[in-house]
Amino acid sequence: MEEVRIERRDGIARVVLSRPSARNAVTLAMWRELAAVFSGFAVDRDIRGVVLTGAGGDFSVGADISEFEKIREDRHQAAAYEVAVDMCSSAIAALGKPVVAAISGYCLGGGCHLALACDFRFGDRTASLGIPSAKLSIVYGVNSVQRLLALTGVSNAKRILYSADRYAAEQAAAMKLIDELHDDVLAAADHFLRRLAANAPLSISGAKYMLNGLTMGAGVLDPAVAQRLIDEASDSDDFREGRIAFAEKRPPRFRGE
Repeated sequence: MEEVRIERRDGIARVVLSRPSARNAVTLAMWRELAAVFSGFAVDRDIRGVVLTGAGGDFSVGADISEFEKIREDRHQAAAYEVAVDMCSSAIAALGKPVVAAISGYCLGGGCHLALACDFRFGDRTASLGIPSAKLSIVYGVNSVQRLLALTGVSNAKRILYSADRYAAEQAAAMKLIDELHDDVLAAADHFLRRLAANAPLSISGAKYMLNGLTMGAGVLDPAVAQRLIDEASDSDDFREGRIAFAEKRPPRFRGE
């Protein structure tokens, strides 16, 4: 799909929302394509980290509201639409590799939904974040509200959802919607992920599973899965490589197995 562009370089994938003429508004087809792309990364051993960004100076203004009259005109269509949106965010959040949202310009509504599903959000000074659902009589989805709450705390989450305001980069950072501010967010995200790529993939995927599960509330974290991830790392070639590299005083060469 031309509206979701994938670039790969040295183990880092860059997923670009590419509808600049529409400020990267996300169509239903794009939600589904993004879910497929991130699910594919889960089984791609060559990918060690992902940057999610937008083309043309904006991350995304959110869902393409111009579609709603045809695809979201009642509660039944809305429920089906939300399934597609949640499948997308779940594929991003469940990917056992670090994902950074590199945010410039507008990051609103569904754009925030995408950014919240990432592990980290880097923004530049042009970034403008907000969730305007209260101006459309839409109740934001449970999973995204949970992620928003975990990041910002209850008072800020209420302010963001009740007001439907937009927040400039510095204020968004103060509210924890943005983790780091950089002049060049793509370069910063690439540099950060390349540092993480030197670490053990099994350690990162295990930590991500546990932290995401604990963040999303009671019953999400499966202790049996967590223990399996711990055991697999303990039995891995990477664990042996880490011990040998430490003894030999050299950087380890991890392979994720």
